[in-house]
Amino acid sequence: MDLLPSRGHVVEWKLSQEQEAYAKAFRDWLSDVAPPQTVRRWLDEADASAFEARFAADGWAGVGLPESLGGQGGGLIELALTAEELARAAAPSAAWLATVLAVPALAERDGLVGETTGFLIPAECVPDQAPPLTTADAAGTLTGAVPRVLAGDTAVRFIVPRGEGKARELRLVDASAPGVTRTARHLLDRSRSVADVTLVRVPSVRLDVDPAELLTQAAARAAVLTAADSLGAAERMLDLAVTYSKQRRQFGVPIGSFQAVKHAAATIEVGVEAARSAVHFAAASVDAGDPQSFLHAAAVKAQVTAEGARAAEAALTMHGAIGYTWEYDLHLFFKRARLDQQLFGAPAVWNERIASGLVLV
Repeated sequence: MDLLPSRGHVVEWKLSQEQEAYAKAFRDWLSDVAPPQTVRRWLDEADASAFEARFAADGWAGVGLPESLGGQGGGLIELALTAEELARAAAPSAAWLATVLAVPALAERDGLVGETTGFLIPAECVPDQAPPLTTADAAGTLTGAVPRVLAGDTAVRFIVPRGEGKARELRLVDASAPGVTRTARHLLDRSRSVADVTLVRVPSVRLDVDPAELLTQAAARAAVLTAADSLGAAERMLDLAVTYSKQRRQFGVPIGSFQAVKHAAATIEVGVEAARSAVHFAAASVDAGDPQSFLHAAAVKAQVTAEGARAAEAALTMHGAIGYTWEYDLHLFFKRARLDQQLFGAPAVWNERIASGLVLV
């Protein structure tokens, strides 16, 4: 990714040719494998297994993950591009998102790509602020209950934060072990899934990693990828709204010729373009280990997901009554953008993190 000078003091982030080629190839693949009617069937059946299997088999699950974990290399920028395109297609993404956040904690264990791994934390919590599972015995077996775990219904393994302060640690649990109970929850956004997970004296293995560092890194990556997802949903809602405004006619002319509709579309587009630059910058910053990278990630989580929710409201208004119908695709992206706003912490939570991280002089 290159930083190019633009007008005045503004800078423009430009993806490399390889990154642009990747985004296009993945979008083309999604158009073929996950057209709207197929996505609707997966969501209606509440079964994303066919998509997840094809996603892994065709090699997309490894993009952005290190080769030491069975991935294909790349970094957070490639993961952000993946999140953006998955959202544009309203494709199921809970398993993928949970896994790319959790697998760095597994260090040099190969062969994990394509197997769903997730942190055992509530989906609405910032990863490094989630309440830890604290009950354990001398043998390392864990007991506790965690509500609304992202991909908790399909995960093969869980990484469990336990203890606080210097006693903080991460432990690995086999999701199929005796004593693990999972109860699926229903979300309005059916492209993601959560489940309540209960552990009763479940064996665990301590991970030899720095828990504070891993959870802080997971929080930053979660912020960037959720913002990228919101960006993709907003892009698609803008496309749908503009297309509809050219087709729908009132008083003998397309509604897209009305000034109010033009202004609404322009406002969404400004938000989308600003979000794109911000998300790509934050992804590059986190990957590079910039000292301010966490603040950059927090800013896009707070601002881009809030703007995505506003774009959803504006797109719905532009569609009028048809936007509320089940048959029209807008509701898929509307619900996705609204969940992104709350996933891994609401904007207010991230604004507090920004405020606490700023140095006043």
